[in-house]
Amino acid sequence: MSAAPRVYTIPIHRPFADALAAGLLARAGGDRMALARTTLLLPNARAIRTVTDAFVRRAGGGLLLPRMASIGDPELDDRVGPLLEPVGADIPPAIDPVARQLILARLIVDADPAVEAAEAVRLAADLARTIDQMVVEEVAPHALADAVPEALAEHWQGAFARLRLVLDRWPAELALRGRIDLSERRNRLLVATEAAWAASPPQAPLVAAGITVAAPAVARLLRRIARLPQGMVVLPGLDRAMPDAEWEALAPAGEGMRPIETHPQHALRLLLDRMGVARGEVLPWRFGGGGGASAARGRAIHNAMAPAAFTDKWEGLPPRARRLSGVRALELANPAAEAQAIAIALRQAIETPGCTAALVTPDRALATRVAAHLARWGIAADDSAGRPLAQTPAGTLLLAIAEAGVERFAPVALLALLKHPLVAGGGARIDWLGRMRTLDAALRGPRAAPGLDELSRLLGTHRRAAAVWEDVRPLLEPLAAAFAEARAPLAALLAAVREAAGRLAGDAAWAKPAGRAAAALLESLEAAAPDGPALVTVAGFPTLLRTMLEQVAVRPPQGGHPRVAILGLIEARLAQADLVVLGGLNEGVWPSLPAPDPWLAPAIRAALALPGLERRIGVEAQQFAAALGAREVLLTRARRDARAPAVASRFWLRLQAMTGGITPARMLARWAELLDHPGELAPAERPRPAPPAADRPRRIAVTKLDRLKADPFAFYADAMLRLRRWDGVDADPSAAWRGSAVHRVFEAWIGEDGCDPTRLLPRAEALLREGAVHPVLRALWAPRLIEAIEWVGAQVTTDRAAGRTPIAAERKGALTLGEVELYGTVDRVDRLPGGGIAIVDWKTGKPPTKRAVAGGYSMQLGLLGLIAEHGGFGDDVAGRPEAFEYWSMGAGKDRTLGYRESPVGLNTRGEGIDPAEFTTLAARVLAGAVAEYLTGDAPFVAKLHPEYSPYGDYDQLMRLDEWYGRLARAEPQP
Repeated sequence: MSAAPRVYTIPIHRPFADALAAGLLARAGGDRMALARTTLLLPNARAIRTVTDAFVRRAGGGLLLPRMASIGDPELDDRVGPLLEPVGADIPPAIDPVARQLILARLIVDADPAVEAAEAVRLAADLARTIDQMVVEEVAPHALADAVPEALAEHWQGAFARLRLVLDRWPAELALRGRIDLSERRNRLLVATEAAWAASPPQAPLVAAGITVAAPAVARLLRRIARLPQGMVVLPGLDRAMPDAEWEALAPAGEGMRPIETHPQHALRLLLDRMGVARGEVLPWRFGGGGGASAARGRAIHNAMAPAAFTDKWEGLPPRARRLSGVRALELANPAAEAQAIAIALRQAIETPGCTAALVTPDRALATRVAAHLARWGIAADDSAGRPLAQTPAGTLLLAIAEAGVERFAPVALLALLKHPLVAGGGARIDWLGRMRTLDAALRGPRAAPGLDELSRLLGTHRRAAAVWEDVRPLLEPLAAAFAEARAPLAALLAAVREAAGRLAGDAAWAKPAGRAAAALLESLEAAAPDGPALVTVAGFPTLLRTMLEQVAVRPPQGGHPRVAILGLIEARLAQADLVVLGGLNEGVWPSLPAPDPWLAPAIRAALALPGLERRIGVEAQQFAAALGAREVLLTRARRDARAPAVASRFWLRLQAMTGGITPARMLARWAELLDHPGELAPAERPRPAPPAADRPRRIAVTKLDRLKADPFAFYADAMLRLRRWDGVDADPSAAWRGSAVHRVFEAWIGEDGCDPTRLLPRAEALLREGAVHPVLRALWAPRLIEAIEWVGAQVTTDRAAGRTPIAAERKGALTLGEVELYGTVDRVDRLPGGGIAIVDWKTGKPPTKRAVAGGYSMQLGLLGLIAEHGGFGDDVAGRPEAFEYWSMGAGKDRTLGYRESPVGLNTRGEGIDPAEFTTLAARVLAGAVAEYLTGDAPFVAKLHPEYSPYGDYDQLMRLDEWYGRLARAEPQP
């Protein structure tokens, strides 16, 4: 072993991978085989790809690359490279990560049976990370016994007790399977490699580069490499010029003093300490590799990232030591504007031949938006961080299947599954979607009772939908059987989801990278399910499945634009680009919020010398500082996110405070604003279609006269355009639905029960038992409905005793008046003692006012009386209308539920509408509207009398918001 360590650092303002490749090529000289004999040890598999690309860029011709291996990263499930595997031939294999998570979930449930399986799986992922940290830091489990502070919160005591129970059983579980943890295997391989190189030093060059992990096993291996005859260690971005006082503050000596883990140099300080290398022994790497920023930028970056206690030095720095030349900042109003501006900056950069550009951000939503904006211009940008499997088509299909099974095929979940992009793909897709729209139309409105049988009953009343359902139901029956019980074996539920995916989507469910990842995950889950929790709650299964899917990242295959990249923080650490955009610089995004550890209290972590929860902030600070070393840098942030105003990142605030203000990129903000600007805004005018009189309808319902007079355009859209508002899928029962339901009760009571008071209440109770009634609505509505129903029964009994008898219910009728047919349905007709008839209309709410009737509106009862007067409802109910009544289920003046009210009648001063003249008045009002709009040529003006047109079914069609507030004040009423 050589006496002095050979440790180098590549300055932060130089591109690491290219500088490393340039230096190794220069050291090889003209010997083409020298590089091939070199072994290059890198942090992880992603770094191997980055360094390979750097060698290719500098090769110029054919090149034999060095042998590359990674030390692995347990957090990424990244294993030690194959070059180091031979030294650990006798080391047991690592347990599969999925199997480990399910076994730990079972142990958690055993330790605390109150924990649901889905929650146990989530906790198991956190526990696996805690175990890995203990293994990596070489903290033995028995050390936990001595690390518990006396004053520990009760919830931490419970968590710690469960942790002890699980960790006591975990080694036996591993031994039973002949496996060890991935982190333990990595440690053993690194230890065995270090021992082998100590006994027999390699004779070829050995270089460890870009490694910043300070784990003890890694530090010992790097210590050995640095002292080998042909070994060297190359570190990224070590600040050799940091004042000694700041350097010592990163890891202060003394009891009770915590290191500054949030500083970008902390990890390098810890690594050097564990390697036994003083900072003064680290030499600068003399090779540049091209690109990058100036040395002055590098010094300014280090100054900006100084520990908080030393930031007062900024006041004494000369301007050149605080200047960030080549760095611009852009602050936008919201994430949408930020994504637009970033996309413009990337496009502008690559319009220069040979120029490269990259977006670096931990914000996956921002990355997705930028990729979508670039796609508008035909620029396909690969997002190297990938997407969680749960957000891919294959993942959402599996989740849709699970949700549909758990919700017992409720309409929303069922249609989401049947309309999924992967279901019935290929040439039959168009036909399949057409058939699903038929089901969609039939499932509109309140939800039916759960289960396939209830759906069959509901859809059986729709001829076309029933035919479609006959083909769909067999595809779902096995899934329904598997999800029928409240608890089930995990393996059975997984198998049911897998088989349903195959039946519904075929090979498309398992195609492409996402499909293959989904198939691999399901295979691992099914294989490990017997070792997991014995039974899982079916209702929690979608949550469990989502947890597992979100842990798998699906990265797209290479093939996007060669000069644009969207990088996560891990991928960007060693990469290079001429323009680097650092996006999403808000607190909580970059740096991210420290992930909580539900197993170890901070005091216990400190006692065990485990990394604090804020160490990740230091890692992200290191990545941020490295990215600032690009030739051109654009910093962006949004002033608010989707929920509230956002706080600028501490990194952003540091740069702004030290420099006094970074150069703003104002033009990008202006371009982003103008890109989608519509130019001159021309709001829509008030619509007033005027079709020829010959094309206008010659039929009008008694309920549509008000619409024709108050909102002619709405009548036009309904009667001529034949546009109807659809109920929502799985909608709450609306007032209209409740009214129709009550009408059905009274119709059956009058037509089938002969108005028997004893039969009315049972019919109302049967209505409340229908599956379509939401339990909350049933609980709130039932007492009111029952009280109102009892009032109706009492009123009818009293009226019958006085000689008034109901003779018809829900009777349809029509009457021809000149060129127009009037039609409608009367809710109820009573025969009065003198031979006349009474027209009754049921109301679940408040009836129309006498003022509205006097103004020529709410003529429904008068028009129904007009039809009855001319025998339009049949000879059995013909007669002269003498009474017109609304029977309301609402609260009357005395606060009791149920009352009747007539829109006509004269007061003591003779004011009002004489009931005997009501049909004549209604006919006159109808004739005026018909002559103006149906047989005449008056335009159908929108919202002519808005006070009498409360419904907004066609407001969007008439673009009401564009003209109502402006024109309603400016123009006179037609």
